Amino acid sequence: MKHTVAFIGLGVMGQRMLANMYKIGGFEMIGGWDPNPDACADARSLVPNFPIADNPESLITAPNVDLVYIACPPAHHKQYAMAAIAAGKAIYCEKPLGIDIEESCALVEAVEAAGTIHCVNFSLATAAAVEYIEHGLKDGSIGDVLGVDVYLHFNKWPRDWQVPAAWLSERAEGGFVRETFSHYAYLAQRLFGPVTIKNAYSRYPNDDVSAEVQSMAALDCNGIPISFMGGVGGLNSSGADRVEFTVWGSDGAYQLYDWSRIRTHTGEGWVEQLTDLGDLREEGYRRALSNVGKLMQGETHVMPSFRDALGVQLIVEGILERK
Repeated sequence: MKHTVAFIGLGVMGQRMLANMYKIGGFEMIGGWDPNPDACADARSLVPNFPIADNPESLITAPNVDLVYIACPPAHHKQYAMAAIAAGKAIYCEKPLGIDIEESCALVEAVEAAGTIHCVNFSLATAAAVEYIEHGLKDGSIGDVLGVDVYLHFNKWPRDWQVPAAWLSERAEGGFVRETFSHYAYLAQRLFGPVTIKNAYSRYPNDDVSAEVQSMAALDCNGIPISFMGGVGGLNSSGADRVEFTVWGSDGAYQLYDWSRIRTHTGEGWVEQLTDLGDLREEGYRRALSNVGKLMQGETHVMPSFRDALGVQLIVEGILERK
């Protein structure tokens, strides 16, 4: 059974999802909308004869649409999610859930009260590497968990492929803490439980517009200390970004790095895992879309809910407001 999808937002993430749904299958793309004509043209280049709607309202309420995928900037997520709730459509929303805590709380209450099928696209939710870590934690492979380190560094922000999304560079909706650290805040919550902020600091350029250039936090997760350090700038020798989530145990460690790769350490150096799966990022998209399909069919799945995303938003905004 193919689920029919309407795309609200055809920027970088919208186009990625469109391309992957088209390639992987299981979904029928009914149409999309974006206020940017160039984004609409790019979407049409990815999927032949992809229809572009005149306005988002007509697309969301179209009788042949089952699922509304929301990939516009986060300040508008609530607007289109509420429209989907009113239209009785399922919702697949990009993270973050929003940027205003009060608005997001109201959205969570609305979607739960309506019983709307919904989920949020935290990419690590369905990652093979995360499944590997979960299994290892359950069987005690690395002993007692002593702490977690999250390290993010970007030589420039936004990254080259994100430049068309100008809002990502701005304090109001963007920045690497919302865009990237949110994935790891979600992961910490999923693996270890609710996260609380012990201390945090974010540094911004001397203007009222630009997003953070440095951020750090000391967090706690049911007694497990989690340290976060992130920054932008200072080209290193390789020109590569650094993205790591390391779980330190009494008998070993797991390190999720480069978004989807996993390696382990038990005292004799790092050992790469899941090498038989090939392209782990592509595998992640397959797993994500499979789980969205299960959600739509009422089957067991691992997709995060709006309430899960609200928990992440509370952590992220709590860090960003401490300047």
